[in-house]
Parts: sequence; C-alpha cells; structure tokens
Amino acid sequence: MRIDIISVLPELLQSPFEVSILKRAIEKGLVQLHVHNLRDYSTNAYKQIDDYQFGGGAGMVMMIEPIDKCISELKSQRDYDEIIYMTPDGKTFNQHAANDLSLKENIIILCGHYKGVDQRVRDQFITREISIGDFVLSGGELPAALVCDAIIRLIPGVLGNETSALTDSFQDNLLAPPVYTRPAEYKGWKVPEILTSGNTPKIEEWREEEAYRRTKERRPDLL
Repeated sequence: MRIDIISVLPELLQSPFEVSILKRAIEKGLVQLHVHNLRDYSTNAYKQIDDYQFGGGAGMVMMIEPIDKCISELKSQRDYDEIIYMTPDGKTFNQHAANDLSLKENIIILCGHYKGVDQRVRDQFITREISIGDFVLSGGELPAALVCDAIIRLIPGVLGNETSALTDSFQDNLLAPPVYTRPAEYKGWKVPEILTSGNTPKIEEWREEEAYRRTKERRPDLL
C-alpha cells in the first residue's frame, strides 16, 4: 500500500511514523508513506496556499490551485483508489471504514486547515470525506495520522499476530471483552476462574457474553 498525505504542516506528521508498529511496517516495505508540503506547489512568491473567502467572513480558505497541482502530479504517476479529505463535516470514521481502506492499493489524504478548502476541491477531486468526531481541531494532520494507524495495522504482516486485529473492538459490532494477564491474583483481586480453566469452548462463550454485556452497557447503539 502507498499513502500520500498532503499537508500545510508536514512537521506534525513526522513522529507518528517514526516509532513502533507504523515504523516497522514502513521498514518492512509493507506500506509506503509520503508526506507532501502543499507550499511546494504554490506559485506565489510567498508560498501562499490560503486566501480570504468570497462573500466575506472570518477565517482563511485553502486555495484550489496548489492542491490541484499536487494531486494532478501524483495522479500522473499512478492510479489512486481514494482521495480522502479530512474534515469535521465528513463521515465519522469507524472500524468498518478502516477495514475497507486497508484493502486499497494507493490512497491520497488531504489534511484540511484554516476554514477548510475551496469547495471546488471537494467537488472535483475528493472521493471520500472523513471526520474523527464531532469536534474541530486546528488541522487535519493528527486525524490523518490516526486514520493511517487504523489502516496500516490491518495490513497482513504488520502485526506480530494477524488474528489480533480480528478480535478488536467493533470488528463484529461489539466491544472487546475484558482481558487479564499474570498474576492470577493480586492484592486479593482475582482473574475470573473460567480464564484459567483451560476449557477453550467455555472461555470463548464467556468472552462472547462479556463482549455483549459490555457493549449493551457502554455502546447500546452498536447492537
């Protein structure tokens, strides 16, 4: 998979991909990740990429020209399955969207900034608009990193145990059940006996029941 991220502040996207699972995925060649500074595509002497909005109003708007130049250059080199725009008014990102995107080959992610992008960008180039929740951040860089993390960990070979991702919360519209590790008893707090019984069918039954109970209590909307 190849992911190209277009950003006004590419520095914000350095550290998330330089450690842990994402770094190993890149080093293994399982994913290629390229961050593009939108200012490099500005024809303005001051590298301007934003301007006042027509009709007046507070806040600057990202201009169409540098975005068009960047996306057009990338598309001239390869075909892209998705061109994603990170925006608070997009469709809320979830595990099903992550599963779908993890199957793609080439993706562009445009990070929103300021008051947003010229609407013509959304009309002409964007194939999917994603939000990470009903709140506003100063830019789309952190949401883009979050989406990349959710996608990349699903690529075969990225996780040490590939079945781990299949038992995550939301994969089957349920929250994950409680998990425990050694010691079996600590300060009088005990691990449920069923988990140390060695009875695999009963353990799986317990986990399913606990997942349902937890989902009903915390996220009944998923049921």
